[in-house]
Amino acid sequence: MTLDKVPLMQTVEVVSLNPNWVLTRRLLDLGLISGTKVTPIFVSPSGDPTAFEFRGSVIAIRIEDCREITVK
Repeated sequence: MTLDKVPLMQTVEVVSLNPNWVLTRRLLDLGLISGTKVTPIFVSPSGDPTAFEFRGSVIAIRIEDCREITVK
């Protein structure tokens, strides 16, 4: 499953990030690594982006970018 399919307030665990994806390095630097627990907490009124909480921070990620993050 990818991160864009996770319902609000359901915590999931990151399995992997697409290694060829442009934002991989940036999210790895923020601590979004394999094994990280992530919870979608808010969707913007337009439906994109979604705010995710992980490691005590809240980060907004676009839907197209969420499709590059595999979770379980």
